[in-house]
Amino acid sequence: MKIDILTLFPEMFDGPFSHSIIKRAKEKGLAEINLFNIRDWSAGKHKTVDDYPFGGGAGMVMMIEPIARCIEELRGKTAYDEVIYLSPDGKMLDQNMANRLSLHNNFLILCGHYKGIDERIREHFITLEISIGDYVLSGGELAAAVLTDAVVRLLPGVLNDETSALSDSFQDNLLSPPVYTRPADFRGWKAPEILLSGNDKEIAKWKHEQSIARTKLRRPGLLDQ
Repeated sequence: MKIDILTLFPEMFDGPFSHSIIKRAKEKGLAEINLFNIRDWSAGKHKTVDDYPFGGGAGMVMMIEPIARCIEELRGKTAYDEVIYLSPDGKMLDQNMANRLSLHNNFLILCGHYKGIDERIREHFITLEISIGDYVLSGGELAAAVLTDAVVRLLPGVLNDETSALSDSFQDNLLSPPVYTRPADFRGWKAPEILLSGNDKEIAKWKHEQSIARTKLRRPGLLDQ
């Protein structure tokens, strides 16, 4: 899978993409992640990428020209399955969406900043808008890192145990059951005996019951789905 990310601040991805699952996916050649600085497509002497909004109002708007030039150049090299813009009014990112995106060969992510991007970019270039929650961030970079992590970890071969992702929360509209590890008894706080029994059938039954109970208590709306 190839993921191209357009941003004004590529250095913000140094941490998230240099460790753990994302690093492993890149080293195995399972994910190619490319960062492109939108300023490189600005024709101005000072690499300007924002301007005041027409009609007035506070804040600045990312200009159409550098973004359009950037997307058009990259589309000339890659036939993207999706061109994604991270926006508070996009479709909410959930596990089902991550699953669908993980089946793509490639996609492009545009990170907004300031008061957002010129609307004409959304009208003529964007194929999918995504939100990671009902709140506002300073820019799309953190959201892009979240989206990338959610998708890349699902690629076959990325996780050491590929069944691990199948038991994650939300995969079947249930929260994951509680988990325990050694020691089985810590300060008198004991792990459930069923998990130490070796009875795979009963353990699976217990885990499923715990998932339903936890979901009913903490996220009952998921059960309606």
